[in-house]
Amino acid sequence: MEIKKLQEKLMRKKVTVWEKRDRNVIDEYSKGYKKFINYSKTERRAVEYTVKELEKHGFKPLDFYLEKGKIEDGDKVYYVNNSKAIFAIKIKGSLINGINIVGAHLDAPRLDLKPEPIIEDTNIAMAKTHYYGGVKKYQWLNIPLELHGVVIKDDGTKVDVSIGDAEDDPVFVISDLLPHLDRRKGEVSEVFKGEDLNLLLGSISISYDEEVKDGVKLNILNILHEKYGIIEEDLISAELEVVPSLPARDVGLDRSLIAAYGHDDRICSYTALTALIESEPINRSASILLTDKEEIGSDGNTGAKHHFWITVVKKLLKLQGSSNIELDIDDTLLNSTLLSADVTAGYDPNFKDVHDPANAARLGYGIAIAKYTGARGKAGTNDANAEVFGKIRKIFNEEGVVWQTGELGKVDQGGGGTIAKFFSEKGLSVIDAGVALFGMHSPYEIASKGDLYETYYAYKVFLNKN
Repeated sequence: MEIKKLQEKLMRKKVTVWEKRDRNVIDEYSKGYKKFINYSKTERRAVEYTVKELEKHGFKPLDFYLEKGKIEDGDKVYYVNNSKAIFAIKIKGSLINGINIVGAHLDAPRLDLKPEPIIEDTNIAMAKTHYYGGVKKYQWLNIPLELHGVVIKDDGTKVDVSIGDAEDDPVFVISDLLPHLDRRKGEVSEVFKGEDLNLLLGSISISYDEEVKDGVKLNILNILHEKYGIIEEDLISAELEVVPSLPARDVGLDRSLIAAYGHDDRICSYTALTALIESEPINRSASILLTDKEEIGSDGNTGAKHHFWITVVKKLLKLQGSSNIELDIDDTLLNSTLLSADVTAGYDPNFKDVHDPANAARLGYGIAIAKYTGARGKAGTNDANAEVFGKIRKIFNEEGVVWQTGELGKVDQGGGGTIAKFFSEKGLSVIDAGVALFGMHSPYEIASKGDLYETYYAYKVFLNKN
């Protein structure tokens, strides 16, 4: 009996979300997430959805408060950066006291159309693509695909393009070689080449007159012109993304899992958004920061390296009456804490050999906190200090959050990075915390509904605290 008491006192007991939460509540929350993930096929669409939800709950654009000339406790502010990233904040107290921030990314691995994409070969029109982020190329063959994005015409007009998600829309496919003829050997990266990921567009010529060259390509261009009013040169100034045409679906007889494209990292973006909307911060402001370009290093003016949100905070400080913005922004950043809300690898029983079972996150065991990511000797990581991990652990334990630790595979197995390091270099206290996935970066990733809900709850608890 004494040994049992000692065991209870000293050893960490891991529990599942399903043991602590109401299944009906989890299922209901999951319905909202599936609506979000089905719409948010691109980062632009995710921002559109986010803005609508924020405005529905009383958030107003930064310009509204700049015209007003001040901000007060209870004000709700958002700012959109180039249609692909967004910062939103609930004001509570002086910003100099610090901000609780949940930061996630809205982009996901995909295929992008090349600047001059449409070609014709043997009476088949195809679109050339360039993959974005870390993908297994073979996973994109012979699955239904959609096309979404924007085209900027010569006169500056922006045209929204969306093909494949409506019920009567066609879809696209990248064809694979039949097994009867496939005798290719070698490394997967050599067998499946990025240059071969060509999207099937059509096979009917606009004319069968022998003098008409590339008639199938011309027919495709004519269809696009009739539907969108664009010409071939317009495709050069376009962002057109190829994504899986696979709606989010419950997985398993018990419906405990969700399969969807883009869990990484839109699952953390949605949980952050809903947590902010429902948060009631006590003594310091609460915010979310949803960025772009994480899958390719967070570069560009919409990625986490840009720090556009710091400019926004400077303007908010001025609206609070700051007389020394440069000094006050430094104090604000140093006093702030950011949860780098990103997914991690789940311990998959089909691939046990790539994980350390003692430190891998398990599906259904709650939000996964990762002290570090990176590769090899922790290269390219934030590597959170003990103090910030202790602070988050204390908050989660006090509020009954189901949490676990996570790692991105065995040491020297591989690795990867998140947006965390780009914020810690500015002085914020930062740690990674998000949802564990099976099949990360695949066209159809798998997450636990329990972890989805618990991550939302964990973010809300964090945003409410001092």
